[in-house]
Amino acid sequence: DDEDDDDDDDEDNEEEEEEEEEIIELQGKELKNRVMLLEKVITYFVFDYTRRGLLDADKLTVVSMMAIKILVRAGQVTLEERSILINAPPDPQPPTMPESAKSWLTETQWAQLKTLETLDAFKKGGKLTESLEQDGLGWKRWYVEEKAETADLPRSVRDLGPFHRLFLLRILRPDRIGAALTEFITSNLGGEYVEQEPFDMEKCFLESTNLTPFFFVLFPGVDPTPTIEALGRKLGYTESNGKLVNISMGQGQEKVALDALHKAANGGGWIMLQNIHLMQDWLKELERGLEIVEEFAHDDFRVYLTSEPPGPMQGRLWDLIPEPILQRCIKVADEAPTDLKSNLRRAYSKFSQENIDACLKPKEFKATLFALCFFHSLISGRIKFGAQGWSKKYPFNDGDLTICGQVLKNYLNNAEALGTDVPWPDLRYIFGEIMYGGHITDPWDRRVNNTYLSVLITPELLQGANLAQNFKSPDASKLEYTHYVKYIEERFPPEVPQMFWLHPNAEIGFLTNQGIAIFKTISEISGGGSAGGSGDIAEAQPIITAYMGQLPPNLDMIEIRGRLKEEDYTPFVIVSLQESDRMNLLLSHMRSSMIELELGISGALNVTDGMEQLAKDLQANKVNGLWAEKAYPSLKLLSAWFADLLLRVDQCVEWTKALTLLKSIWLSGLFNSMSFLTSNMQVSARYYNLPLDFMTNRCRFYNTRDLNEITGVPERGVNVHGLFMEGAGWEDGKGEEEGYITESKMKDLHPVMPICNIYSVHIDEMDWTAMYHCPVFSTSLRGATFIFQANVRMDPDELEERWTLAGAAMLTQDD
Repeated sequence: DDEDDDDDDDEDNEEEEEEEEEIIELQGKELKNRVMLLEKVITYFVFDYTRRGLLDADKLTVVSMMAIKILVRAGQVTLEERSILINAPPDPQPPTMPESAKSWLTETQWAQLKTLETLDAFKKGGKLTESLEQDGLGWKRWYVEEKAETADLPRSVRDLGPFHRLFLLRILRPDRIGAALTEFITSNLGGEYVEQEPFDMEKCFLESTNLTPFFFVLFPGVDPTPTIEALGRKLGYTESNGKLVNISMGQGQEKVALDALHKAANGGGWIMLQNIHLMQDWLKELERGLEIVEEFAHDDFRVYLTSEPPGPMQGRLWDLIPEPILQRCIKVADEAPTDLKSNLRRAYSKFSQENIDACLKPKEFKATLFALCFFHSLISGRIKFGAQGWSKKYPFNDGDLTICGQVLKNYLNNAEALGTDVPWPDLRYIFGEIMYGGHITDPWDRRVNNTYLSVLITPELLQGANLAQNFKSPDASKLEYTHYVKYIEERFPPEVPQMFWLHPNAEIGFLTNQGIAIFKTISEISGGGSAGGSGDIAEAQPIITAYMGQLPPNLDMIEIRGRLKEEDYTPFVIVSLQESDRMNLLLSHMRSSMIELELGISGALNVTDGMEQLAKDLQANKVNGLWAEKAYPSLKLLSAWFADLLLRVDQCVEWTKALTLLKSIWLSGLFNSMSFLTSNMQVSARYYNLPLDFMTNRCRFYNTRDLNEITGVPERGVNVHGLFMEGAGWEDGKGEEEGYITESKMKDLHPVMPICNIYSVHIDEMDWTAMYHCPVFSTSLRGATFIFQANVRMDPDELEERWTLAGAAMLTQDD
């Protein structure tokens, strides 16, 4: 026994010696390389874990934020550079912009470029603004490049590295920011940060324990159930052997779900709770149930939760699902591709050969069903073009499509039984006004929806009509279900905006908004990203001084009204007084809030949350929320918004000085443009002794944009200027002929419209021949900023549907 004990001791000593020998101390370069490798591996694994639960739209934002943070910590990027890249603040007092640059640069962009001159990287080739003035041709050549992120830069900034090139793109070409950031991250962190492998359930399962549920975000065309069931079969968990329980949540399932949860936890089973977003009142009980089963859960126990993402009106995911549930889960957001071809493939997969066989008019059914699926794909894909596509994000879903397919079959069977033709108008009405139209709240969006149906759901489908550019409706008499599936795969053309009937400019607008949104999100998450990182309110003082120095005094309303006799109060004069009163309210609030902030900075007043927010907004070049409440709809950054405000004040001063109608009113400069246009109808109704309710405004565009060419007030109605076209262009007329709406010019997103004469007529006199019913909005957000419907002349050979589907509208502000 003693000998055995000695042998054991010897073996233990040998093992300890071996363990000691395995420990290798790294030093110098080897240690540094090892730490860098660990850092690289850990960074990627943490990001990859996070990315799996991100929506596709947020992945580039998160990795960009991380890449910039890594560069700051490594000392390769300063906090000042980070702040300027994120916020792009304009110089408060930039030099005058040269005339040569005014055709392609805005005042805000010019002021933002002036700010870049403070960075060392932009000092090497001389002053940026001077270079832009001297080498205007070189700068403009780069500016119009399709892929500006890879094109040669102008001579003075040719030595800029990839990071500092982002600054120029951020200011001058925001539509290329997405592509530039992708390239920058690939070269700095690696391609694996922007290229994600397909979701692997088995790999994900290895990361889980009995205490970490899975949370799947549901998307159209993606159902995690088959994936989970396939893994379950492999590991021995199926519904047939009782080890997998799948519960679709709904009324009456609350107790069933909690009982099944406890049973699975005890026995080491799997439980799926589907669509938990439908049971918001019960989710607190689920949260408590998950906490309780932690105490006794079997090692093999697993929970799978599924939920749809919140709709546009519901806010964020953690407002829908309790945060403690989300925090304990492995989150999976495996989105399906959203391109047009994928949408069509998915839409058509909702039907089968059995659906075709069940219809008594198979040829008509096949052709119309395929067009209906294409329509569904178009209206789903149009969302990405922002307000020019839809003014709101509507929740079109697969249920709308399948019900429409059922309605189509019933109507065609009925027509066959009665021996009548296909009721095309009835089908269009049911699809457009009831099924899909039931989601749509905006009348202009409803018009787009119905116009798509009017061009797609037609008898011409049976004669091989074009569904879109380079995509025909196939011959339904020769094709069956599988042939249509093959047709989608083999014959679908590359996706371009023209397939939606939109101009390529719509994609530039979409990419611009995407680029701006990335930096806006980073700014909001990082609390404004001030250079010092502490958000010191004293840093707002120079900006306050600049704005207070330019802020005009209030209009003297007592003096103005004192000049008016009772008979002077015409509708137009009343509008000028209303506008001036609202302007005074805004000016007073801006002045008092900036004075308060100055006193807070000096220590004379306690700093409030409102003061801190104003200081942050001033430093971030953002219009303060309380200012915006008292102002007018606008999407401009603060510097451009303030310059715009000064022009609005100038118009109020000029109008109240004259106290009569000006030769042309800057429609964009009014708080309430609609009231001015109503007053125009009031004046005409009184003059011609007509009922106001039957009056409407009619537009006629001159062939000039120069106010100096307008000699005085028009004989009839009012002259207005300041309108922009979106989604189309404008061709000026010759001589006295009025111009007409035409194709957009590339990269000219908001061409300036000529001065317009608006006069009122009785609705019976209104002639819409060769006219487009063009909505006019305050901003490119459209929707609630609608002002009025204008008549815009078209080429007599054109159809109005072209401009409707192109999203053509006029705006009173260029963002």
